[in-house]
Amino acid sequence: MIASMDFVVFGLPSWNLDIATTIKYTAIEISKTNRVLFVNPALQRSFQIFKRQLPETRKYLRVFKGEEPDLEKFNDNLWVLYPKTVMESINWIKNASVFNLLNKFNDYKICRQIHKAIASLGFRDYILLNDNSMVHGFYFKEFLKPRVNVYLLRDAVTLVSYHALHGTRLEPMLIKKSDVVVTNSYFFRDYAVKFNPNSHMIGQGCDLSLYSDPDGNLPLPEDIHNIPHPRIGYTGFLTTIRLDIDILLYIAMTKPEWNLVLVGPEDDDFMNCGLHKLPNVYFLGRKDPATLPSYVKSFDVAINPQAVNPITGKVILSRLWEVEQAANKDSEKVIWHCADVKIGDQDIRQVIGQRTVLDEEKILAAL
Repeated sequence: MIASMDFVVFGLPSWNLDIATTIKYTAIEISKTNRVLFVNPALQRSFQIFKRQLPETRKYLRVFKGEEPDLEKFNDNLWVLYPKTVMESINWIKNASVFNLLNKFNDYKICRQIHKAIASLGFRDYILLNDNSMVHGFYFKEFLKPRVNVYLLRDAVTLVSYHALHGTRLEPMLIKKSDVVVTNSYFFRDYAVKFNPNSHMIGQGCDLSLYSDPDGNLPLPEDIHNIPHPRIGYTGFLTTIRLDIDILLYIAMTKPEWNLVLVGPEDDDFMNCGLHKLPNVYFLGRKDPATLPSYVKSFDVAINPQAVNPITGKVILSRLWEVEQAANKDSEKVIWHCADVKIGDQDIRQVIGQRTVLDEEKILAAL
């Protein structure tokens, strides 16, 4: 175990995102035995101009005005930085040379803020951990000169449209110049090792203690009590990048006696889909991650209606472990990866009818 070291950690998600993120909880875990500076993504110029009403934009504007500190202490070993600079919105630029120049300028401005923070904290010989941010942060190694530069490759981010143009081009170069590359799957390890032989699969972790309720004392959320059984539920970001709306529509429309409970923020596709018109579908919105085990406990069946695409094909089933841990052996049922509407419908009916818990072999057979 690494101990008594300094870490600078950054990635694509911001610290105050209302959903649980890998990099946030990785930083918290590292801070148990090390000092950590978590660097939020800088505010983008387009957000400063066009999206000033968003909570994350307002947060930065308060920091810029000096109404809130740019460096916040989370615990005795962990600090969160909100860089007091604006990142130019350049992703639309197709010319690689022009983009590289402006991207380097963006990284330079952010690194100036990081240097100020690490100086105030007294960090020395720190380890730089980059969580899957292959565009922003591409030049951090050159500007920050860390003791060790680690790139964490854990998701197919370059397949998302925003990162496809420049991320596809930059990620192999970032992997190559990183001192160490760590991945959460052998698929990503085999990809990374083509560019950097010092690439290693370290697996995927999750905090099962949050989902443990051995005595059955975990209270159910207030907003779930009036939803009738059986409850077919999902917790997480509701996005068509990863989820198949057609599967959910099929379940809700063909089984009106079932109640579909969706917990989490929605993208535009979900907010405008036909699920909102169905009386047996309940959107409960964004929740504190700490409350999610209570929602999972309240479900009769927990599902993950994954879309079948290159992004989900590389997903690690970490939430499977969380949901199984939350399962109450008397009433909780689990289905994972209902990638086919007929398989999903058949398995849900089986679970409700027989009141049995699907084992992992059965769950994986539904892939």
